[in-house]
Amino acid sequence: MKQALMLSGWRYRVLIGSVVCSALAYLAISLWGGWPAVSAAVIRVGWWQGGQVVGLVLLGYGLRFLRWQVYLNALRHPLPWWPSLKIYLSGFALTTTPGKAGEALRGVLLKRWEVPYSHSFAALFSERLSDFLAMVVLALFGLSAHPEWLSMIISCLVLLACCILLVSRPSLVSALDRRMDQRSGWLPRLLRHVVQVLHQSHSCYTPRRQVGTTLLSLLAWGLEALAFYSILNAMGADIPLTFAVFIYAVSMLAGALSFMPGGLGSAEAVMVALLVSGGVALPDAIAATVLLRLVTLWLAVGLGSVVLFQIKE
Repeated sequence: MKQALMLSGWRYRVLIGSVVCSALAYLAISLWGGWPAVSAAVIRVGWWQGGQVVGLVLLGYGLRFLRWQVYLNALRHPLPWWPSLKIYLSGFALTTTPGKAGEALRGVLLKRWEVPYSHSFAALFSERLSDFLAMVVLALFGLSAHPEWLSMIISCLVLLACCILLVSRPSLVSALDRRMDQRSGWLPRLLRHVVQVLHQSHSCYTPRRQVGTTLLSLLAWGLEALAFYSILNAMGADIPLTFAVFIYAVSMLAGALSFMPGGLGSAEAVMVALLVSGGVALPDAIAATVLLRLVTLWLAVGLGSVVLFQIKE
């Protein structure tokens, strides 16, 4: 009952609005590049190659779900895999929210399993941090050939190091907590909630667990980068695998740092620019970018929406 209430009224309208606005933006991108070029790219990729690309992406989703289960178990909430999978996939429906913040919907759905918000948000935060780490590592593949991106990668590494330091050193978080207890107002209250999430995230970052989840993240996002390379290869683009991985990772980092919904616009702009710099014609670069986002971002949104509507019913 509570789940239905949380997915009704204005919240439901925000969900639909997010998906519709993002869909319109993607339509604009497709038309800008020329729909004939996009449709021609689909034909060149073909059903067989397209099926392999989708298979790689779905396998990546499976690895990310396995990582989610690891985090829930670390937080002492070992959920059965089927309901946990439905909850996990439903969060994809809101991937187009800024910073994927809408995926916090999983916290609402986990309440029926008596998972506190601080724990579900800790799992979500750990996911985002692990994704961030994986993208930075993947971006190192082509950095030597593109030193102009060094400053962004260094900034990402500094931010990443600060976050990992916070979750791995409970004494630092406790010191922040004591400082917040001495203050009043809405900001200290908000920061106290953040501190609770950081406290809970610590259990997700034991050395052994961190190695395992990082490997899962690298494999999952590496599969999406491989899917990107497969699209380019099928379209006849002469792009090395290492450069394709670099383009994918840097584009996703740019999208994340822009804090735009789903990285919309910024990720695509960087991806197209890097492809063009690698010798790909502009219409083909736009077509490849749109195709990739259709089978990654939009496949996730569509799959998540179907599962979410089933849960709502």
